[in-house]
Amino acid sequence: LLTQGAVAQAVTSGETKGNFFTMFLAGSLAVVIAIYVGGNVSGAHLNPAFSLAMCIVGRLPWVKLPIYILVQLLSAFCASGATYVLYYDALQNYTGGNLTVTGPKETASIFATYPAPYLSLNNGFLDQVLGTGMLMVGLLAILDRRNKGVPAGLEPVVVGMLILAIGLSMGANCGFPLNPARDLGPRLFTYVAGWGPEVFSAGNGWWWVPVVAPLVGATLGTATYQLLVALHHPEDPEPAQDLVSAQHKASELETPASAQMLECKL
Repeated sequence: LLTQGAVAQAVTSGETKGNFFTMFLAGSLAVVIAIYVGGNVSGAHLNPAFSLAMCIVGRLPWVKLPIYILVQLLSAFCASGATYVLYYDALQNYTGGNLTVTGPKETASIFATYPAPYLSLNNGFLDQVLGTGMLMVGLLAILDRRNKGVPAGLEPVVVGMLILAIGLSMGANCGFPLNPARDLGPRLFTYVAGWGPEVFSAGNGWWWVPVVAPLVGATLGTATYQLLVALHHPEDPEPAQDLVSAQHKASELETPASAQMLECKL
């Protein structure tokens, strides 16, 4: 809602009340807030690509992946509905009641992403693979307790900074969706809310790229981090020390009290 609201405000005002920076900044801050809200409940699974990465590294059971993806899609669909209601009057005023996917008064891009006129499907696919791969590498580094740690409680802020950096450096081609649910859910909403089937045919059938490419990028990004970083951490000596300490305590418990007192004196 916050992300789409920032885009709706910019588009329906002719960018007099917002621009690309405010859109990207609002999206990043929205993720920060969402993680703070749901981090301890669901692990802040806001993105099917992230959920897939967690399955790959063994932090989420594969059987839960379809459930997470379904909930993420429904949430994005409902958020689009809330944005539509909130900006209904602005949309009607800006478009004259003619909801279009292309043209000077298009408004479909408020909800889902569409490629720039120059962007090919191949280049757009690469854009999303690289962008999502970079996102996963950054997220895994933030979550990796054996890596350079983030101060407790500030992880959402660092994630937001990561997303903002990706948006400002990779957002021109297609708005850096990086999230299949964030793109497909709103696209389904616009399909039923008046924009029609063109939401799936526009951009040479662009719709499938932000659905498939982020999943590929998440897989490659996760593999990259595991192979180039996670596997090269030095072995943690703490488990061995803990084992020695536990064995020592166990031996003390098994030793008679008189012997323990003698050992203390010695």
